[in-house]
Amino acid sequence: MNTVQLSVVIPVYNEEQGLQSLFDRLYPALDNLNISYEIVFINDGSRDRSPALLREQFQLRPDVTRVILFNGNFGQHMAIMAGFEHCRGQRIVTLDADLQNPPEDTHLLLAKMDEGHDYVGSIRRQRNDSMWRHVASRAMNGLREKITRIKMTDQGCMFRAYDRRIIDAINSCKEVSTFIPALAYSFAKNPAEVVVGHEERAAGESKYSMYTLVRLNFDLMTSFSLVPLQMFSMMGMLISVFSGFFFIFLVVRRLVIGPEAEGLFTLFALVFFMIGITLFGIGLLGEYIGRIYQQVRHRPRYLLEAVLEKSE
Repeated sequence: MNTVQLSVVIPVYNEEQGLQSLFDRLYPALDNLNISYEIVFINDGSRDRSPALLREQFQLRPDVTRVILFNGNFGQHMAIMAGFEHCRGQRIVTLDADLQNPPEDTHLLLAKMDEGHDYVGSIRRQRNDSMWRHVASRAMNGLREKITRIKMTDQGCMFRAYDRRIIDAINSCKEVSTFIPALAYSFAKNPAEVVVGHEERAAGESKYSMYTLVRLNFDLMTSFSLVPLQMFSMMGMLISVFSGFFFIFLVVRRLVIGPEAEGLFTLFALVFFMIGITLFGIGLLGEYIGRIYQQVRHRPRYLLEAVLEKSE
């Protein structure tokens, strides 16, 4: 079997309206690279006609097309993990199906890898997103970098290139929940970033709500660092010290001045504040315990319905 030089991994979830446009742009762009390639589509339990369109495209270009069909919705990152486990290329590029990142820019990632980089991230040029997405992204990027020491200018862009060695390392990990770009960054010896184009979504709607983005970044920070837990422990120590001094102050005040009903509401406010901090800490601790619970069950990360590929 000839060595596949490039694998393009594309998760698909309810992208019926935009898939044909993706096909029309993706295949010519890869053909122009003049290298051997394959495209691995992963249908993540789509409820529209996306699986049928992927089957049709496989029949049209079976030589370079492979389709992995999930029997349910397991999430974008699990779909990419399935693509990594089935792809055969020496270099792997991940790309979203919404065409917000132009597939014509694939050569920019590969050119950067030719300079000796084993992992190439991307930075969206003139990002066409709403204002709150810009603000939230900057805030999350700054917080994530301080906590995890993982430096990614634009962590929300899935248009990235990986060396085979990094993909093999990722495949060897058995984590149930992980953030793939950050995991790859931790394995990379010489990472880099390039600026790529960014377009408005031509069809369909974004699968990421505000809650999903916050959840994703919380997963990222708790997956790669114990800093949140350590910070809460330090906060608990400081509050305990402050509470001790405050208790001594109240005892002395009562002995000197006598009981005061007016201070009751201040005490209530302090107690409510400490209860809120405690509940937050319990939730944070529960997040780490929940990850342990998910891991020890050893359930499969995803289930396959079928894999469409050309027989050798």
